[in-house]
Amino acid sequence: MADLNFADQDFEEQVLKSEMPVVVDFWAPWCAPCRIVSPIIEELAKEYEGKVKVGKLNVDDSPQTAGKYGVMSIPSILFFKNGQPVKTMIGAQSKENYKKVIEETLG
Repeated sequence: MADLNFADQDFEEQVLKSEMPVVVDFWAPWCAPCRIVSPIIEELAKEYEGKVKVGKLNVDDSPQTAGKYGVMSIPSILFFKNGQPVKTMIGAQSKENYKKVIEETLG
């Protein structure tokens, strides 16, 4: 699941209609902090496989979705539950911080 990529075209189906909570990493290839976060997101995808859907959305390729959710800074990690964003974390954070929010979302 670590290589899951969302786009404007499939965001509703993949994220908003998902049966399980979804973590979306809003990123861009030119963003240095995004490259720091990327391996952490991949680890989380493996750890929470089957419980949480974890993927990435390239803001350059999917500006519509980024705009809809007010993503102004990247990396921005949005946590969705039942089709609604429940938490946003902006900037590079520790794996523990992301795990804490995932656990709260699963709560």
